[in-house]
Amino acid sequence: MTQSVLVTAGGSGIGLAIAKAFLQTGASVHLVDHDQDALARVTAASPEYLATCIDVADEQAVNETMDSHLDQVGRLDVLVNCAGIAGPTAAIENIRLADWRQCLAVNLDAMFLFTRKAVPIMKQQQRGNLINIASTAGWHGYPLRTPYAASKSAVIGLTRSLAMELGPWGIRANVICPGSVAGDRMDRVIAAEATEKGVTEAVIRSRYTESNSLKTFIDAEDIAEMACFLASNQSRRVTGQVMNVDGNLEAF
Repeated sequence: MTQSVLVTAGGSGIGLAIAKAFLQTGASVHLVDHDQDALARVTAASPEYLATCIDVADEQAVNETMDSHLDQVGRLDVLVNCAGIAGPTAAIENIRLADWRQCLAVNLDAMFLFTRKAVPIMKQQQRGNLINIASTAGWHGYPLRTPYAASKSAVIGLTRSLAMELGPWGIRANVICPGSVAGDRMDRVIAAEATEKGVTEAVIRSRYTESNSLKTFIDAEDIAEMACFLASNQSRRVTGQVMNVDGNLEAF
């Protein structure tokens, strides 16, 4: 049976890499993203995608999107909660409450909203996969990025709880924790951290590569391959797990 997959933040970066990987398996893939231009570029190149542009932290928009998905596709086998933002880079005493809340709204609230709508569908099917994208920051903490680290740690707790709660319905829930993933977003993170610490971007970039055992950045495709594995029959007994794809992070 062809899998029905919905990927949040599917218009670019890790989300798009995941969407492409699932598409290559023959899955029907629905992209959800806040960036209309990004979605337009992706669907122009690959019109087989279903695409929806919304604010993923907007409860009504999420509910309408999920209802529309079910109306159009009829099922949902895999939900990949990938939407997330970097949040502010600053000492804790300099972080505004509004910036803290925005980071948690996108990184955690959106995951709750999509999952809450997906679970009844999957319970009816008696099967399903929830794949939540966190970060190694959720394991280790992240100085000067406390809202981000807090949100990603919460994702791990959320997913482990869901695995326990939903297992009797054949629904699996797992977390992928990427390390430092090469790309535009990582470039922005490095620039912000360099500014905050008063050093060059080259110094920060070197610290990231030296912090893991493989001495490299991670590719978005590495995360996508793990997502496809977690949604496959090969992992049918894998649930409640945190899969680090980080080259073995040793220290920030």
